Amino acid sequence: MGFFEQYGGVFFGVIGAALAVFLAGAGSAKGVGMAGEAAAGLVSEQPEKFTRSLILQLLPGTQGLYGFLIGLFTMFRLQVGMPLNEGLYLLGASLPIAIVGYLSAIAQAKVAVSGVSLIAKNDEQFTQAIIFAVMVETYAILAFIISLLLQNQVAFA
Repeated sequence: MGFFEQYGGVFFGVIGAALAVFLAGAGSAKGVGMAGEAAAGLVSEQPEKFTRSLILQLLPGTQGLYGFLIGLFTMFRLQVGMPLNEGLYLLGASLPIAIVGYLSAIAQAKVAVSGVSLIAKNDEQFTQAIIFAVMVETYAILAFIISLLLQNQVAFA
């Protein structure tokens, strides 16, 4: 029995889990870092705006959590000897949150950075800044739901 006959399904399933965690997490790390830089600049001049800027900084971090959850769910489905087609299916099911999570975290960070600039000028616009950033989150949530549904769509033997 060759490698792919025995471990091919697990191999591709692990790649799916790793991509979900890696890409969504990398996008979140980059996004939280970008927003954190802007927040630190604001707090250095207006320390009373720490909490509001922190909330904006945290928003791009959720995509990493979604990717982590899909990675866990994928790992729970892995079994030694699972067929190659099942592993490929799990890889495919992980891709929506992996790709959209990465891209949306960075896009959300750009909006959050603008939100930090907005509250620097007018603290009363905090709610609007949050709404702008949350609009990007919608697409990460949709990708997470699709990955989650795909994970559970087919019952493997």
